[in-house]
Formats: sequence, C-alpha cells, structure tokens
Amino acid sequence: MTRPIVGIPACAKEVNGMPRHDTPARYAAALFGGAEVLPVMIPPMGEAQVAVLDRLDGLLLPGSPSNVHPDYYGGGESLTPGLHDRDRDATTLPLIRAALARGLPLLAICRGIQELNVALGGSLFQAVQDLPGRLDHRGGPGDWAQRYRPKHSVALSGGIAAMLGATEITVNSLHAQAIDRPAAGLVVEATAPDGTIEAVRVANAAGFAFGVQWHPEWAYADNPDSLALFRAFGDACRQFGTSTREAA
Repeated sequence: MTRPIVGIPACAKEVNGMPRHDTPARYAAALFGGAEVLPVMIPPMGEAQVAVLDRLDGLLLPGSPSNVHPDYYGGGESLTPGLHDRDRDATTLPLIRAALARGLPLLAICRGIQELNVALGGSLFQAVQDLPGRLDHRGGPGDWAQRYRPKHSVALSGGIAAMLGATEITVNSLHAQAIDRPAAGLVVEATAPDGTIEAVRVANAAGFAFGVQWHPEWAYADNPDSLALFRAFGDACRQFGTSTREAA
C-alpha cells in the first residue's frame, strides 16, 4: 500500500552565517514510524506554499524554539525579540487555514498549537511562566532527555480522551508561549493542573484536526499515548488519501 504523504513546515534559521530551512528530525521519525506515512519538508516561502497542499494527505505543524510574532494576534510588544521566525509565520498561518478548508488532516505540536490558535483568530500568552499561579513549562537545564522528560499531568476530554482511551495522562512540557484566548471554533480538550491549555480540537473540521502543547514525537515509540495519537493521525491521512483518489 502506498503511504500517505504528510508535510512538515520548516523553520527559517541561520547557522554559521548560512540561511537554512530545517526542523528536528524526530518529527519525521514519528510520522514515518508511528503514523506510517511519508514525511516531506515544506520550506517557509510564504503563502505561495499553500499550493503544496494539493499534493499532500496531511499536515503536521512541529515545535520550534521560535515564537509566533505578537503582531499576528494583537499581543503588543514582543517579549522575545530575538526568538521570532517571520518566514515561518507567513507560511504556516495561511497553510493552516487552507488545510482546514480542504479537510486535510492536521496535527499541531507545541508551536504548532499556538499557530493553529492564532491562524483562527485566538491569542497567546508570551510568557506563561510569568503569570500568577502558573507553572514554569519551560524545559529547564540538563541534556535533551532531561529537558523532554515527563513533567506534569493533563486532564483530557472529548475527542482526544476517546483517541487515547484516558481522561488523564502525564506529558513532557517545553514551552513559554501558550494559548490565552482560544479561537472561536476551537474546543479545549486538555488542561494542565495550573489551567494552561494543553490540547484543542477544531470543532467544525471535516476530519482530524487536533493540537497538543506537549511533545508526543519525543521517544514516541516508548509511549503508548504518543503512539495512539500518531496512529490516529496516520489513519486519518490514509482515509483522506483514499477518499481523494476515489473522488478523482
């Protein structure tokens, strides 16, 4: 059986003075091994990349050290002026809206859930750790395994609870930005103990359309909850591809 093709929007970076388009390899690994799809990278070239969606069976929005620029959600002055990626913003926000309009399966992770919320009209906290009563959701010191370790529980409801077969799981947390005002049409389906929104579903989506604030792609093969999420996404991509071919 031909594997579905899933796009991963890349980040625009500069390494040793050379512009690069890349994203951590673990997202493609989780798609290939967990969702059983073929991952392809989408360079951050702006709204023109919407045309790529005609060739895809799904879209995964990965995490990134960069933050969505507050200009896109009326957030005022940036608290992290050195941590923005305007090229990615200009690419992912129209991609999200176009993917949902097509009924393309969509999975948004970390920065991705923030992009999903902003693309649909919601707003973000720029630094959730500075809010009264909130946890510090950043990774902290240590090696990568330490930074991506499980950190807190989340309460699940709705579609994501049914997908994972649980109403509470423990997740890894590695972010500063978080959803403030959810966009109209987004249903909150997971929260952390401090009230931080950890997962959303697009209520009127034609198919699979979820965002999670944690990192299921990290060591996905050793985590049953992560595997369940990626398998459900992969199944949705296969179904989309089959229905698209049949319609053609």
